[in-house]
Amino acid sequence: MRAALLQLNSGDDPAANLPRTEALIDAAVGQGAGFVLTPEVTNCVSSSRARQQDVLQRQEEDITLAALRAKAAAHGIWLLIGSLALKTQDADGRFANRSFLIAPDGAIVAWYDKIHMFDVTVSETESYRESAGYRPGDRMVLADTSFASVGLTICYDLRFPHLFRQLARRGAQVITVPSAFSPVTGAAHWESMLRARAIETGAYILAPAQAGTHQATTGKPRTTYGHSLAVSPWGDVLANGGTGEGVVTIELDLTQVEIARARIPAMTNDTTFDGP
Repeated sequence: MRAALLQLNSGDDPAANLPRTEALIDAAVGQGAGFVLTPEVTNCVSSSRARQQDVLQRQEEDITLAALRAKAAAHGIWLLIGSLALKTQDADGRFANRSFLIAPDGAIVAWYDKIHMFDVTVSETESYRESAGYRPGDRMVLADTSFASVGLTICYDLRFPHLFRQLARRGAQVITVPSAFSPVTGAAHWESMLRARAIETGAYILAPAQAGTHQATTGKPRTTYGHSLAVSPWGDVLANGGTGEGVVTIELDLTQVEIARARIPAMTNDTTFDGP
């Protein structure tokens, strides 16, 4: 199976972002991809809660979800919509950051709400409080496809290895990490953590990313790190999307999962121990 990671520069207008996303999916299919992955918040990158309230939609109404389901069906491909920012019916008005796995007939096979919220102070001038606008998910998600068992995560989840290990223990051969990573933490930690998660689990790690400075109608424009990465089960970087929009492809060979896990059987060598 050929997988394609899309690197986007989504702005804060979902309707304006959609044609570019569709065009890159078409380009990926033209390169032979049967599994295409988009980044976190494919539909809308925004730092303004007011803007998000104006332009985001509920799942059943979302134009990006409907269009990309139709695109997957038209091409007959598996599609990971890395995540969509969606309105919910929660009393506190918080949004969902939700990843979707779409089958070749356009059906939603699985969906996952980001568990770990990015509540951090990167520096004196850069801080994030994702939980103020988004409510966290509370369930791990693993989906069976015709080509692999796929575990779903989103961005900041990357810093919590136990989630990846649990996915691998349940059979995940491919783990997806769609992201919109901060440039500061991206330069410091992105590649190291993705390679570590691959080495620890013996799984393919596929991480499509947002990149660049994002157009903002309202509020401060966000900037993201880019460098979409595909990492082998042995920890080798197979593809790097650099800093601009585009598509990178790799071939998934699941025998490499078996080989990596046989060479270093870390998951079966686990032992229990007492704490202090």
